Amino acid sequence: MDFKLPKLGEGADSGVVVNLFIKEGDTVAKEQNVLELESEKAVASIPSNIAGTVTKVYVKAGDKITVGTKIFSVGGGDGGSAPPAAAGPGGFAPAAAPVASAPAAVAPVALPQAAYTPLPSSGAAPVASPSLRKIIFDLGIDAARVRGTGRGGRIELGDLKNYIAYLQSVAFATREAVAAPTPKAPAEPVDFSKWGPVVKKPMSSLRKTIARRMVENWNAIPHVTQFDEVDITSLLALRKQFVGEYEKKGAKLTVTALILKGVADALRKHPLFNASIDEVSDEVVIKDYIHLGIAVDTEAGLLVPVIRDVNQKSVLELSKELEALGNKARDRKVSPDDLRGGSFTISNLGAIGGGHFTPIINKPEVAILGLGKGSPKPVVRDGKIESRTLMPISVSYDHRIIDGGNAARFVVDLLAAIQGVSEADVKL
Repeated sequence: MDFKLPKLGEGADSGVVVNLFIKEGDTVAKEQNVLELESEKAVASIPSNIAGTVTKVYVKAGDKITVGTKIFSVGGGDGGSAPPAAAGPGGFAPAAAPVASAPAAVAPVALPQAAYTPLPSSGAAPVASPSLRKIIFDLGIDAARVRGTGRGGRIELGDLKNYIAYLQSVAFATREAVAAPTPKAPAEPVDFSKWGPVVKKPMSSLRKTIARRMVENWNAIPHVTQFDEVDITSLLALRKQFVGEYEKKGAKLTVTALILKGVADALRKHPLFNASIDEVSDEVVIKDYIHLGIAVDTEAGLLVPVIRDVNQKSVLELSKELEALGNKARDRKVSPDDLRGGSFTISNLGAIGGGHFTPIINKPEVAILGLGKGSPKPVVRDGKIESRTLMPISVSYDHRIIDGGNAARFVVDLLAAIQGVSEADVKL
């Protein structure tokens, strides 16, 4: 009996084997995890749906496999191979029901372009009945090009219909040719070793996914970025005041957790920044929830797990969830569901350094907030110069539905919301 890679869930049909938990001679039980698979941005465990003694293993770590690939064979035991009905421990959902494919596009006319050859334009008056000549004139058709099949080349009604069908087929073919994307020229290989020693490393599945999505997002969305600075002096004071109490509750209080509170307040006031575009119906989808994607820098690449219902959670809850999701991302234990459903994303480079930057919007979201490293700067307050800690912020937005005025107002209210996080919001 063979175990083959089952359907992993919507839109997932392949992955790279990260770890194998079995070898020949092992005994496998149903629902036992037999391998870890990297699919898109998640690494998840795949359970067996058969039981018995492993007689042959067909894959190894690093292999790219697709749905239906034979993983291993067993002998003896219960070989029933019905796939599990529920999502496995890795978070993959069962196979979705098949969706009927849409019918192929049909040209608006039945007459193929090649089946009709018009006459060259001569400027001669058409040989046709007065009523038909009037129709030809009203339609603006060059009657000299209509091929007549009546006596002496007389144009009949069927001839006019055939010529109109020919014009439609030409217009359809032209429109299709214009709409068709220009094929991308294949990349020319470059021998970099001609100029010195090099080392080649294959791109991981995750890095390929990140690269593909970044290109898609950048090409599909007209990006504009608004820059400003937010005064986080009071946030730093709040963190210093309450960090000990939070540690007693098993939570790590960070400036990011406090900023989440302010971002949620600003998004409630500006729901357009928490929206998406339905590109099928050309509608703007305003979401009545705030699920924030948090970009996490990992050794394997950028992952963006999602904290849900941020506006309904306390700073303590946000602190715990922020740390837990960050650890899961760095350990590559996030499930596909952990990475889905975000409505707005935050990318924080403050712990690394740097100032303003242009974060790329995570489609289908329409905006993203970038945070830089806060630093002390002289600021005039009440006519006096003070040292305040200012953090650079960058808000990239989708110019298809968000205008510059919307962005400016959002940033003003975002700064006020972040700077307005108070002791009452943090106190346990």
